[in-house]
Amino acid sequence: MNSLNIAKNVFTLEAQAISNLSNLLTEDFAKAVDLVIKSKGRLVISGMGKSGHIGVKISATLASTGTPSFFMHPAEAIHGDLGMLTKDDVLLAISNSGESEEIVRIIPLVKRMGIKLIGMAGKENSTLAKESDYFLNIAIEKEACPLQLAPMSSTTATLAMGDDFTAQLFEQKDFM
Repeated sequence: MNSLNIAKNVFTLEAQAISNLSNLLTEDFAKAVDLVIKSKGRLVISGMGKSGHIGVKISATLASTGTPSFFMHPAEAIHGDLGMLTKDDVLLAISNSGESEEIVRIIPLVKRMGIKLIGMAGKENSTLAKESDYFLNIAIEKEACPLQLAPMSSTTATLAMGDDFTAQLFEQKDFM
């Protein structure tokens, strides 16, 4: 396959991943937006690996559009950084598999603190999906990586869902 065909294939697969998100939306999306709007705390984002990198971007966009937010690394959370959270905060945990060890380990701790959990994962039967108060499905059909190893379509879908969530908050909070 030549470079142009590879590029077109990547664009096609990533566009399909984004396009399919509208079919995966449920009432949980609207309820999660409402939860954040009514929250007196911050929207804390957490994710491991590439999901964490996307989470940092989502948090930065939220903060710059009027939703107080910061990123909390889940491995650091296990080692004391959960103290950054307050009972008024909402946690948005991101994991493509929904089974990332560090995310799964903080779920019971966050619940014990009384913090609401929004899960964003690509597997609706995952631990993260089942334990979340609200679940945002980011499932994809196929990664754009030819070897199906590197997260490409999945990170694109995660970013798009985060941007849509941010846009909803921006509009409904009447930021400007």
